[in-house]
Amino acid sequence: MNETGVGADVFFVLVGAILVFAMHGGFAFLEVGTVRQKNQVNALVKILVDFALSTVAYFFVGYAVAYGTTFLVNAATLSGGGEGFELQGLSLVKFFFLTTFAAAIPAIISGGIAERMKFWPQCLATVALVGIVYPLFEGLVWNGNFGFQAWLEATFGAPFHDFAGSVVVHAVGGWIALGAVLLLGARMGRYDRNGRPIGIPPSSLPWLAMGSWMLCVGWFGFNVMTAASLESISGLVAINSLMAMVGGILVALVVGRNDPGFVHNGALAGLVAVCAGSDVMHPIGSLVVGGVAGGAFVIGFEICQNKLKIDDVLGVWPLHGICGAWGGIAAGFFGLEALGGLGGVSPVSQVIGTVLGAVYALGAGLAVYGILKATMGLRLSQEDEHRGADLSIHKISANPEHDLGR
Repeated sequence: MNETGVGADVFFVLVGAILVFAMHGGFAFLEVGTVRQKNQVNALVKILVDFALSTVAYFFVGYAVAYGTTFLVNAATLSGGGEGFELQGLSLVKFFFLTTFAAAIPAIISGGIAERMKFWPQCLATVALVGIVYPLFEGLVWNGNFGFQAWLEATFGAPFHDFAGSVVVHAVGGWIALGAVLLLGARMGRYDRNGRPIGIPPSSLPWLAMGSWMLCVGWFGFNVMTAASLESISGLVAINSLMAMVGGILVALVVGRNDPGFVHNGALAGLVAVCAGSDVMHPIGSLVVGGVAGGAFVIGFEICQNKLKIDDVLGVWPLHGICGAWGGIAAGFFGLEALGGLGGVSPVSQVIGTVLGAVYALGAGLAVYGILKATMGLRLSQEDEHRGADLSIHKISANPEHDLGR
């Protein structure tokens, strides 16, 4: 490829990285709008600090674990090609792009553990998850490490297909979050002495809605620019993402009985589910996949909160864990030529890859947060939780004038 073509690809991937980076603002404001006012500052700080820690962990350790490439070489090598680095730093912007994916893991978890998690243990969890846990599975799927994909292809006719991370990113993040939430326990006052749920309403629906919008817009960078080059870009991925998003919205609207929180999360549920097969499914198939995801989120959230008594504040396990797993499996069916897809997928491989991702992530979540619970503790004290994470951890509230009584 000539230098002009490489430069165009560098710009293309860079724009994708910026769009996905902007999604982290969406994660932050979705959490800000859902948690109580006394925990809003903490939500904003967590997402930003987690992104910084994720970048460092992925730069020095995680990227090498997943792809076998280290950045500990001279700058000329980084930008000029050689030793795994492409001309004009294309590998560098690909790293930036993949870093924004890796940093989504703690951003997803943040919503589940909100309002009662200690700050520094979560920081350590982020380093472990992004440095080791996530890249091990990422490399298994996206780099063919350990021969897993080759075995699936030889045995079932196709490798595990996860184009933009329904399982690699979302299901893994959601199932890790489930482990963390189970170990952390419910917030004070979430359930009465008889186990009946006590509603805690969102603090700001406009902030919640803005977070959803930011995520929806950035998602077209998340999915479309996973192609990683202008030559490979696919309009099919864009239209499939669109159709899945609106399918999630409309079904969540009906199943959720007009609840605005469900509507705005329904859009995200559809987008989570379509990531895996967005490059191989027919748009009608994507509409169905997104619609099922929207309904699954609403039902899953209510079962999680009211039946299972799992206090997952933003519903990240139903949204990312369950809808991500659905998307991974659905790609194996709706990607088939018989259902209007492009083919090249195996339902059996999709089930195996999806189940492996969920089991691995849940086990990793229980292990990482279990070690932290045993050594440092996970929860704020009752007094600090009652006061709120903003004042207890950051010594300032979302409205500092109120702290002074003015």
